[in-house]
Amino acid sequence: MFKLEITPTWKFSKADVQVLDTQLFALLQALHETPKLTKAAAQLGVSYRFAWNLVQRWSEFFGCPLVDKQQGRGAKLTPLGEKLLWAERIVSERLTPQLESLASELQVEIHKAVMDSAPILRIHASHGYAIAKLPELLTQTSNLRLDLQFQGSVAALRSLHQGRCDMAGFHVPEGEYSAAVLAEYLPWIRSPQWPVILLARRRQGLMLAVDNPKNVTGLTDLRRAELRFVNRQRGSGTRTLLDQMLPGLGIGGADINGYETEEFTHGAVAAFVASGMADVGLGVETAARQFKLDFLPIVTERYYLTCKPESLDLPAVSALRRLLVSDKYRKAIDGLPGYSAERSGEAASFQKLFPETFS
Repeated sequence: MFKLEITPTWKFSKADVQVLDTQLFALLQALHETPKLTKAAAQLGVSYRFAWNLVQRWSEFFGCPLVDKQQGRGAKLTPLGEKLLWAERIVSERLTPQLESLASELQVEIHKAVMDSAPILRIHASHGYAIAKLPELLTQTSNLRLDLQFQGSVAALRSLHQGRCDMAGFHVPEGEYSAAVLAEYLPWIRSPQWPVILLARRRQGLMLAVDNPKNVTGLTDLRRAELRFVNRQRGSGTRTLLDQMLPGLGIGGADINGYETEEFTHGAVAAFVASGMADVGLGVETAARQFKLDFLPIVTERYYLTCKPESLDLPAVSALRRLLVSDKYRKAIDGLPGYSAERSGEAASFQKLFPETFS
């Protein structure tokens, strides 16, 4: 058994090609959090000399300092250092889900080639922090191989409808917007008797710069011309939710500065706001807290997995359901800001959960 990881490589070219040591990003992040090179180096487990030489080498390459050292005042990142750190965050948040999906797909095929007989479960799902924990947790609790591919909720349900996966992950808001969001999913739900399994509950809301300098109080502020918004991509559950909420507030996409600016993960939206390139974005609380942003709750959602009835008794699905009711899973999910694993693993049909929609 093995785990495949695919990571991006940073190459800069001048007279020759220089491959950037990824420890530089970790060092810049540490310096962003603490203005002491000695503490930053210790945090990374490297010597002060190594850390300073790393900073100096890349400062010389760019012809501009990455760190400003001031006598008696520690060290802080220069604008170039901050911009390089921002670039790494954007790359990581945009690419990591796609690379993880690709690695998952390739890992399954390689396992097949070495005659690995472990059961394989193919899940296509909307990106989220709870679903992203499943591969690691399943590896710890079973021999199940998970082929997890991230895509929007609509695309995930379409994949299940077309037989390209065993389970689909999607999210539905609690309360008044539930029916409208479900209406977007209906074309790809073949039967109201399909089973639906609760993965987690989570909070979605507005991600804002620290101390909310623009004084954003709710979605109605998105029509303010001076506010720069960053959106999720079309087809994502979060974008579907936003598009269902806006008409009731008398707001159209054309009224929002940045409505057409799209990112593909909650983390990428948070990175965009944290970099100062946007003032507000809609996403889950976990992403906001990871980037030390303010968070204004808007709605609580339930994240579900669904499958065809005949799949419920598959060994792979049974292994997943055992995980969802375990203490290990609950501890992992309850540790995510804005998430709750209460009642995770409970199963019911679409008809029972949403009788008004499927009557």
